[in-house]
Amino acid sequence: MNKAELIAAIADDAEISKAKAEFALNSAIETIIKAVTKGDSVQLIGFGTFASGKRAARMGRNPKTGSKVEVPAKHVPHFKAGKELRERVDLV
Repeated sequence: MNKAELIAAIADDAEISKAKAEFALNSAIETIIKAVTKGDSVQLIGFGTFASGKRAARMGRNPKTGSKVEVPAKHVPHFKAGKELRERVDLV
C-alpha cells in the first residue's frame, strides 16, 4: 500500500473527503517527525512507539577499495511495534 492508497482507505473508513484525509495524515506524520527530532517519543498504544536513538561511531570499510573508513556517530529514527500490532501480524 502506498500513500495514495492509504489516504483513500482512511477517507473511505472515516467517511471524509480524500483531501481531508490527506491533510490529517500529513499533519500526523509531520507532528511525529517534529517530536522525534526534538528527542521525544510518540507512543500509540497498540500500534507502536516512534523514537530517536543514538548510533555509535564505528569503523567501516569502503566496499570499492577495501580501505577502512570511520563512520561518525549519529541519531537515527526508531520504531518499536506495539503488542497488538505484533499479535495481529502474527495471525496472518
